[in-house]
Amino acid sequence: MFSVIRGKNIALIIIAQYLTSIFIMAPEKPVKTVLFDTNLFLLVLATAAVVASGFIINNFYDAEKDFINRPQKSIFERLVSQNTKLYCYFVLNTLVIIFAFYVSFRAVFFFSTYILAIWIYCHKLKKQPIVGNLTSAILTITPFFAIFLYFKNLKSIIFIFGIFLFLLLSLHELVKDLKNIKGDLALNYKTIPVVYGERTSKLMAFILVVANIVTAIYLLKNYDLNNMVFFFYGSIAMLIVILFLLITAIEQTQFARIHLFIKFLIMLGVFSIVLLP
Repeated sequence: MFSVIRGKNIALIIIAQYLTSIFIMAPEKPVKTVLFDTNLFLLVLATAAVVASGFIINNFYDAEKDFINRPQKSIFERLVSQNTKLYCYFVLNTLVIIFAFYVSFRAVFFFSTYILAIWIYCHKLKKQPIVGNLTSAILTITPFFAIFLYFKNLKSIIFIFGIFLFLLLSLHELVKDLKNIKGDLALNYKTIPVVYGERTSKLMAFILVVANIVTAIYLLKNYDLNNMVFFFYGSIAMLIVILFLLITAIEQTQFARIHLFIKFLIMLGVFSIVLLP
């Protein structure tokens, strides 16, 4: 079940939300005040539960595709029955509403809408080219809006950070589709590589990488990032490496390597938040 809900990803999201709260959203508040904020704790718990339920329903719908693209992991995850997965899905979503209710009715509305959006994505939008990729990136970044709305922080740097993360997540989704093209073709998932071909998909990935580099340069030139400049200089270097890897990539294993590079860059970005103050 830990594999089904991608426990490591959820742990990273929890860390990211707290680091964002401490160092970006409310840097003027003492760390203790933020860490022991009950409402923030409940929002983070709600986020963890809703993301876990999202991974479960995604796993439920993608069972056949996963068996083609990653058979060993899929066989391992099939030790958990589909009925158990659905039971956990409903329990987690119930907990989300309970946690949100203790914060505010706005939080209940936010997370109820988010639960519905995840289901619509998994049931309908995931198999659609472009729309599916954009929706996935938006859903991934959405939990941070809960923190943003809670602290009501309107600094422009937060929006630019959001653009950088959105572009990086869009690249992540596109490369993942290139990596999983075998299963998508077999099950008629109309992803960008399936509909438009590998060459067009690589061109779109190339554009996303360049857009990310431009956004990173904009941040470096226009904002005081303190020691976080090292992350953005490093991310530019890594994105240039990814560009060259994309040019030469043909096989699924090569796209899988690029996918790992992007995941590492996202994780690096989360922990580099501590360098901002």
